[in-house]
Amino acid sequence: MILKLYEENPSPKHIQKIVDCLKNGGIIIYPTDTVYSIGCDIYQSKAFEKVAQIKGIKPREANFSFIFSDMDQIAEFTRPFSTSVFKLMKKAFPGPFTFILNANNKVPKIFQSRKKTIGIRIPDNNICREIIRELGNPITSTSVHDDDDILEYSTDPELIHDKYKDMVDIVVKGGFGENEASTVVDCTGDQIEIVRQGLGIIDGYI
Repeated sequence: MILKLYEENPSPKHIQKIVDCLKNGGIIIYPTDTVYSIGCDIYQSKAFEKVAQIKGIKPREANFSFIFSDMDQIAEFTRPFSTSVFKLMKKAFPGPFTFILNANNKVPKIFQSRKKTIGIRIPDNNICREIIRELGNPITSTSVHDDDDILEYSTDPELIHDKYKDMVDIVVKGGFGENEASTVVDCTGDQIEIVRQGLGIIDGYI
């Protein structure tokens, strides 16, 4: 199924349909402020395993980020972090960044890597944030890659639907995506470190 939503005013009816799908263990593809992502409810372990299968990786090797609707949710799943990290995220979010933080024991075990860290995202995209607000907890995020030799990521939701319609339950059509992923910032050590430069520019924030 493909559902068209407008970022300025996403249909509550469509949002509810997507949320019901997630609560029932469904898998969606949805827009962010960077690339389109494949996601599921973090509490649906079977859905998580299926997403890993779609990506062609073993569940224990999956390194998926969590998408949040706002800063208030983050503390529920992370260990305490410094005031400087909080201020940095406050400036950067919502935006095209992934912050790596230390996870606490509220993160479902299936997501806990040996390092016990998680990637945190609050995209500057109202569609995915509305989905999460209505759901009441984060969803997973892993990028939709393209088979093209030039384009790294799939940007056209119609083409994404054509490719994944038999693998996922809903493709959310929310306009063309970017072809550049988020900037990844590791905040788990003594120094804040950029581990992948993406769409977000952190200069001036640190």
